Amino acid sequence: QRLKAAVHYTVGCLCQEVEEDKDVQFSKQTIAAISEITFRQCEIFAKDLEMFARHAKRTTVNTEDVKLLARRSNSLLKYITQKSEELASSNMEQKDKKKKKSSAAKGGITPGEQEAAVTENEDSNM
Repeated sequence: QRLKAAVHYTVGCLCQEVEEDKDVQFSKQTIAAISEITFRQCEIFAKDLEMFARHAKRTTVNTEDVKLLARRSNSLLKYITQKSEELASSNMEQKDKKKKKSSAAKGGITPGEQEAAVTENEDSNM
């Protein structure tokens, strides 16, 4: 019920932005109808994502499932793919930094010295 209320609130905010931007008006009934449709569509998406993961014999939904769901909208698929790649590269960078810190700790270098070495390394890469 709280989730449904949150969807209704968000739809109301979005409609208000459109009203200001496009100089149109939305009735309360229209906002309620858009909210209900949005909520039902999200339920369908959730079930589809669950089924995609189950079909792949997984219990966790991953980005490939989301991409499969968005396949009919080229712009949405492109956006999801781009964000997915950005997150993956960001995660790789964080893992590399953790590896450098842990290997430095094993080598007896203090965290301050390690940070200076990382900064120096990053500067030389520019």
